This record gives sequence, structure tokens and C-alpha cells, in this order.
Amino acid sequence: MIQITDKINCCGCNACGDVCPKDAITFETDIEGFWYPVVDKTKCIDCGLCEKVCPELHIDELKKNDFETPVRTIAAINKDMSVRWDSTSGGAFSALADGMYEQGGYVSGAVYDERFLVHNYISDNRNDLPRLRSSKYLQSNAEGLYKNIRDLLRRGEKVLACGTPCQMAALRSFLRKDYDNLIIVDFICRGVNSPKVYRKYLDSLERKYGGKIVSVKAKNKELGWRSLTRKVVFDNGQVYYGIKMDDDFRRGYHTNVFCRPSCYACKYKGFPRMADVTIADYWGIEKIDKNLDNNIGTSMILLNSRKGEKYFEQIKDKLEWEYTQFESIFPGNIALKKSIEPAKIDRKQFFEDLDKGTFDDVVQKYFPLQRNAHFIFKQKLKAFLKRYYHLYRYFGFHVKPYIDFIKINNRNNTESNWRSENVIYTMPGAVFDIHPSARMIVKAPFLYGNNPVKGMRMPTCLRMDANTTLEIHGGPLTRYGNGPYNLRYGAYIEIVNGGKLTIGQGACNVGLTVMCAKEVTIGNGVRIGRNVSIRDWNGPHVIINHHYRNHAPVHIGDHVWLCSGCTIMPGVTIGEGSVVAANATVTKDVPPHSLVGGSPAKILKENIEWY
Repeated sequence: MIQITDKINCCGCNACGDVCPKDAITFETDIEGFWYPVVDKTKCIDCGLCEKVCPELHIDELKKNDFETPVRTIAAINKDMSVRWDSTSGGAFSALADGMYEQGGYVSGAVYDERFLVHNYISDNRNDLPRLRSSKYLQSNAEGLYKNIRDLLRRGEKVLACGTPCQMAALRSFLRKDYDNLIIVDFICRGVNSPKVYRKYLDSLERKYGGKIVSVKAKNKELGWRSLTRKVVFDNGQVYYGIKMDDDFRRGYHTNVFCRPSCYACKYKGFPRMADVTIADYWGIEKIDKNLDNNIGTSMILLNSRKGEKYFEQIKDKLEWEYTQFESIFPGNIALKKSIEPAKIDRKQFFEDLDKGTFDDVVQKYFPLQRNAHFIFKQKLKAFLKRYYHLYRYFGFHVKPYIDFIKINNRNNTESNWRSENVIYTMPGAVFDIHPSARMIVKAPFLYGNNPVKGMRMPTCLRMDANTTLEIHGGPLTRYGNGPYNLRYGAYIEIVNGGKLTIGQGACNVGLTVMCAKEVTIGNGVRIGRNVSIRDWNGPHVIINHHYRNHAPVHIGDHVWLCSGCTIMPGVTIGEGSVVAANATVTKDVPPHSLVGGSPAKILKENIEWY
């Protein structure tokens, strides 16, 4: 009979409940939100099956495979960009699952329920794949999983099962033998979090945003794979982006206070792996192969068995991949071999406080976002050194840009902040013709006329007439971007007739032309290709036609991509998330999330996403 005397010895896999022939085992949830088996002694027949399948009790027998260490280490990205975009890493799981669906088989994995708690699910429908893919970062309930997989295998059905290493070890133990028609996939797991804590966290977000949650993406990629962004969408249209350690749940996760107790002494680390295939994020891929890394996610694949090796051969054409050195996987995946450290926070008191109050209460008490004095000093010193490193990095030993930098940022009509680095960096090839009454509002750093080609001095010009305005502002789409707005060499920006040009944070390639005589607004996260022209005024020239507009405001929304050689004409509004194809001439408004091309530009595709 299974008896849990120390919770550190129960991984919560649910296998004991599945194997019991008398349904004598149920699972009770403790104050921490984790479930543990409880035996009804009036039903128990002391058959001992529950103890025989418990992976915690048989780890030495289970921890074996064809290869002591993986026969192959692979970096991979899914060839279908929409799949890769929607995946936690590079889309390896989806390729593995697709291969099984193509064979008429079944795929098991973890899915959210209506409350965004997680349970294991078995599917024979490819349409379920969007629900199955992506990590959820909390413990999943696997009740019924093992029996259902066993029944499918006995009927001769093919199954690909994916889960935490402890769940997949439990599956092997439950089945008692290997099946040729079964592929087992696990992933590198840092630790499973409490469903109770996670739900309390979601409750706190619903209170803050005044709506019910309709979707959660634990590693959304709109700000890049490395930003570790949790995106939560609410039924009132509001959206939350939790970035890195600014997200309360992620910060709490990394205090290790609400992981399952068994995760502090995980028996499933290291080698040999018990799964046929192991998948994970390939952290550090940028040092190995930049062609497989553009900050949208790259998968690491370990082939641990001959069966896993053979299965990869069947699905590899769905991936762009290459073999890598085995040693390269360790620096970015400490959790592959090492369990998490016990929390320094009083765990018992933490869960008592959580039970009495809200998630916000324990955040403020145990892992607030506030910084201590030592941290603040280090950040200030780092910012100070970074500021002057930037000046040297951009200007080198050229005298003119230093003089221009001081002149531009110390003008009476320039509102900049040197301490926060919200300044205009005036590159060596930049030329300025700015009227004393022209106003510059610098709310984010701006690199004017960057030239990465050594020795080339193509000018970048800025002309501002009397009573004109240039405003540079920041925004969430580039909060974790790489430095200031990067306006490359060869640009010609002219603001006349009292016009106002507003530019958000993004990046611009060479040869941009902007003619602003009224109002031009460029949003955040906008990417501008080579030789793009944006104008809200056609000068003194007119065409005698009742449709002709000589001047009208231009508004370019957030996260727009203007491809090389395109022209944006007066009066145009381009909706957020849209793409203007190369050499297109845009004369009419572009709806959000549209691809337009041609001259005049027409809608080629709707409901697009891009990165």
C-alpha cells in the first residue's frame, strides 16, 4: 500500500491511482495546492501494484536507456514559421506530434482547462495541436493518462506521449514493458509550480485588468524569445505583458517557494534519460549557429534511444536542424542535471499567508519588485558607465559628433535627460540645420545617422524650420530592445511649416526620407527598410483633381514593417501589425495586420503576424 510519509518522495504523477484495480486511491490537495494519494483501506486488497508503479520507489530500475548519454544533440527550428512563433522554443514538439498524426496515431500532452489549470490530454486530431503545444509552467493532473495510453497500445495504436520526466518515468513503470508503437518525449524541467498559486496569480490579474482571462501564453514572442514574456488577454480587450522578472509569478517561481517539494530532490535529472527524445530551449544557440537564431525560439533535441533516433529520421524534414556538440547544451540548461535549491523564504508561512489573502499580498511580503540599496547602486553605476561607453562606442575619437551631441542636447528647446540616457546621439556623418524655435522632445535614446561601414561618410541630414517639433518616445514593444532607436546613414528628414514628427522606438535602415509639414507619427516597434519615403506634403506642386490631397497627416501604427523602397503618401494611416511590401506606393489606409503591395498598394493578405 502506498503511504506518503515525506512529501519530498511523491512527484504527483498519479500513476498509483491509475493502477489500482479497486479504485481505492484518490488524491487530496494540500494547503500548497499539490495532490497526494490517499488509500481507502476498506477497498484496498494489498496487491502492492501502487508501490510497483511508483517511479520514486524504482528510479534505479527505470533510469536506463539504449545510450548512457544522448547519441545525438540537435539544434532545430520548425520550417513552418507560424508553428515556431506559437511554440515555447523552436517548434520541435509540434514536428514530433505532426509525425504521429500523419501515421494515424495519438498524441498526449498538457492542455489548459476553462480555468487555465492543466491536465494531460490524449488526442487523435491535429486540430488539438495548438492546445497541446507550449509549456504551461505548473503541475498537470495526469489521472487516467496511463490507463488510456496502455489501452491504446494494446489495441495496436501508435502513441507519442509527452510530459515531465517524472510523468514519463511513471508511464514506463506503469506499462512494465516497452512497446514498439510508443514514443516517449520528455523535456528539461526546472520544477513544477503549484496550480493553486498559479490560479491565485491569474485572479490577481483579473482584478487589476477588470476582465476575465481568455488566453495565456507563458512565453509569448512579440518582444522576442529571450524576453520570457507572459502574455495574458482579457475579455475586455486589455492585454498584460509580463516580461522577465517584472512578472510576479515568474519572480516567485525563481524564489523556489511554490515548486512541488519533490522538485528540490528530483530523481529524474541527468543521464541516462528515460525518454526516447528530450526537448528544451536551446539557450546559447547564438554562440553556436546564428542561422538558427533570430530570437524567435530554437529547440534543443536529445535522441536518447534507438527508437528516438529512428523516429527523428521520420520527422526531420519538418525542421531546419543541425547536429551540435553535446557539451554545448549544459551552460544554458542547468536544470538538465541539477535540482532547484530549497527556498530561502519560510514556505509554511508563505502558504498560510496565501490561504488567508491574495497573491498580491504574498508578492509584497515575500518577493516584491522593489530593489534594495545595493542593487540600486549597482544599477546606477552600470548606467553611468554604459552612458559614457556609448559615447565612445558611437563617436570614437571624432571631435565633431561630441560637439554636436552637446549642442543638440543642450539647446534651449531640447527636452532631453542625460541621466536616463534619453538623448540624441549625433553620429559623425550627421548634419543638422535646426531653427532656434524648433522644439525637440527626447523621451527615449535616439541614434541619428549610425554608420556600421568603417571609413564611409554618407551624410544623414535633419532640417527643422521655425516652430516645428520632433518628438522621440519609448514604448512597450521595444522595452527590452538592443539600445537606442537606430536611424542609419543616408536619411533626410525635413520638418517644415510648423509640422510635428513623432517617432517611437524601432529600427530604420539606410536612405529614409521623411517630409513632414503637418503631422507624421511613427509608432513603436516599427521596422523600416532601405530607401523608404514617408511624406505628408507634396510641396507647392498640385494636381487639379477633386481627389487630390496636397497635405494630410500620416499615421503609422505600432509594430509595422515598411519594406525597402516603399512610399507612404499624405493622408495615409497604416494599422498596427501590418506589412508594406517592397516598392509599394500606399495611397489609402491600411487595416491592422494586413500585408499590402503594388502601386497603388492593395491588400494581399489579412490577419497576418510578423516578427
